[in-house]
Amino acid sequence: PQPFFIAGFFFPQQLFQLAWLYRLYKLDPKKPGERGELDQMVDFVPYYTVGNLCIATWMVFWNAERLDISNIFVVINSLSQLYYVVAKLPAMNTNSTSSVLTNIVSKTFAGIGVLDLLHNGSVAFAKDQPATTMVKALTGVGFGLASAASDWIFGGCLVYDLVALAVGQSALDGGWAKTLGAFAVGSAAIVGAKNLARPPYNGPNSGYSKTATDDMQDRV
Repeated sequence: PQPFFIAGFFFPQQLFQLAWLYRLYKLDPKKPGERGELDQMVDFVPYYTVGNLCIATWMVFWNAERLDISNIFVVINSLSQLYYVVAKLPAMNTNSTSSVLTNIVSKTFAGIGVLDLLHNGSVAFAKDQPATTMVKALTGVGFGLASAASDWIFGGCLVYDLVALAVGQSALDGGWAKTLGAFAVGSAAIVGAKNLARPPYNGPNSGYSKTATDDMQDRV
């Protein structure tokens, strides 16, 4: 993938992280109306911490050109974020600021984790090597299935990942780059159709209830 797409993703994502951390700090566990939301946010804290520690450690080994070791931390981060999003994260309640921020931060972490995994793995073990037929097939099937199971946030990240791959591969294999571009269009269509047909938010399993703080923020 094109490395600048990773850097360009992290800057706005850092702003959402700051907003999430500020809300985590401001919620008062002594207030019954805020305790439930705080519990949901705290549940993500271990995965958030692991992710940032892995990114920091990855950078050390990346700068030391030990890409094989750096890849271990990329794998740990990416898989842990994906596990949280798939197995632990409640559905987003758009009436809850805490729910919205937790979903955005966790799903963008997981989404860029997919791109990190492909980027670091390819540089470490398959630098400048063309994609095989098996890799191309797995890419199409994998992103297609993931798109069909994604909401707007994570699905948008998958489309972004495919665009980054298409731009990066254009210098190596123009035909494969065009195929990746077609995958991006297809992924966007799948995500859009799925979420328009079945809106993913504010469902009975969201796990959040609107607090007085959220109600005041909505009025403002």
